[in-house]
Order: sequence, then structure tokens, then C-alpha cells
Amino acid sequence: MSGGTGQTGSGVTVRRLLLGSQLRRLREAQGVSREDAGYEIRASESKIGRMELGRVSFKERDVADLLTLYGVTGPDQRAELLSMVRAANATPWWHAYADVVPGWFQTYLGFEEAAGTISSYEVQLVPGLLQTEQYARAVIGLGAQGAPQEEIERRVAVRLRRQRLLAGEAGPRLVTVIDEAALRRPCGGPEVMRGQLARLLELAELPWLELQVMPLGFDGRAAESGAFSLLGFQEPDLAPVVYLEQFTTALYLDRPREVAEYVDTLERLRADSLSPEGSRELLRTLLQEA
Repeated sequence: MSGGTGQTGSGVTVRRLLLGSQLRRLREAQGVSREDAGYEIRASESKIGRMELGRVSFKERDVADLLTLYGVTGPDQRAELLSMVRAANATPWWHAYADVVPGWFQTYLGFEEAAGTISSYEVQLVPGLLQTEQYARAVIGLGAQGAPQEEIERRVAVRLRRQRLLAGEAGPRLVTVIDEAALRRPCGGPEVMRGQLARLLELAELPWLELQVMPLGFDGRAAESGAFSLLGFQEPDLAPVVYLEQFTTALYLDRPREVAEYVDTLERLRADSLSPEGSRELLRTLLQEA
């Protein structure tokens, strides 16, 4: 499997990001300020900023007015951009789970669907895209103690639905570093962990996944970063995004200097971790011990 634009590029989020990027370029080419653009559509400067970052939905009338302001009068170009509005406003699959998926995580799901490469460093748990159903249920149950079983099952369903990204030829390439402590933490008990370790061993043999383990006792500075994900996109107009999940919210970093720091950190983590072959050997050992 290789990263590509087939499945991922068809996502609602990537259409929204691409449309926002094109509107920004058109505005800048005409020397129009965000404030003036906002005035044109009876909105604020910050609303224009959010539109250009693809973080809000678009109204076809607003985009039509902005295109006029930006001097886009050709019928073909206008028709193409306005058709992108309709595509960008399509309802993504996770809206059916809005009762159990907070808004800040819905943003991540959109980025995940659009990504060509997903790189991550995990400290506490196996990454969600690599979890078995039993492991996911155990993890979600621990984090949602007291929640009705129906809610837990819907959250599990979201996690499993995300994994469909990995089923097609156009899915993303995954690069992940997992702290050994996460593999030794007995989430759900020995049987669940044996199943999860076996699943990781199976996935680690596939060409679209580069899995490395950070061994216990390593004191490198890169490991101090805490868990993070780095999402890269095939489309040249889309800049990479760093995702930092917190207890009740998340941060999304897209400034080039900040992203570059995390890219460098990930490279140091990979250099300091066991090799892919060594990581598979450790997984085999842990599976025998579980």
C-alpha cells in the first residue's frame, strides 16, 4: 500500500483545504486584505482566515461574491470553484457519530482522511489505527468509566471505522514510534494484549507501515516531546499539520517552524529507537511473555 490521492484525496476535508488555499491565493494576487474580503461577504476578518484554512464550511453565495471581488470572471473557472463548494460541504461519515465525537476530534478525523502520510510517537497506548477491537474497547472503557455501554460501543465503532483507511490501495503510509511501556501496559488483560501484540506483528510486516519501538530506559531528549502525530498531504497546496491531543481538546500546529521542530524530533526518535527488525523481535518476545 502506498500513500496517494485516490481515497484520501476524495475526502471532504481535503476539498475544503484546497478551496480555502485557492481563495487565499486569489485574494493575495489582487492585493485584497482579509478585512476587505470579510466586509464584502458581511463577515469578520477572522472568518476569512478560517475559510482560507479550510476550518469552516462555505456558502456558495459568499464564495461567488469573493470571486467577483478577486476578479475571477471566467465562467469555467468560476464554475469549477463553485463546484468545489458543494463538494466541500458534503457530510463526512463521522457526523453520524457527533454524539460521541467532540468537535476538536472531528477536525482530526478530517485531516486523517486527507493525509498521505501519518507519522506518530505514542507513549501510553498503541495508536488507534493499529488497535484491535478488544484493545480499543478496553482503552475506551477505561477513559469513559461510568459511560453507558452503548456509548462505549459507538466510540469503538468510530475507531474501527477509521481503520478502513488502511484497507485500500490508496491509503496513507504510516510511520510510528511506540514507547515500549505502551506495549507492556496490560490494557484489557493478558488475552487482549496477546491479541494486540499479534496484530502489531502482523501489521509490521506490511510495506505501508514502518513500526519502531522506543526501548525502556532510553533517556534521549527527543522522547521528552510527549505523544504527537504529524500528518502530511500529497497535494502541494496543503502544508503538514502537527496534532497534539490533550485531555479535553487538541492543538493543531501548521506554522512551518513549529512543524519543522516536530519533523526533526520524529527523526531523532526513529534514530534512537530499535530498528524495524529489532522492533519486530521485541514484539515477538513480548508476545511470548504475555
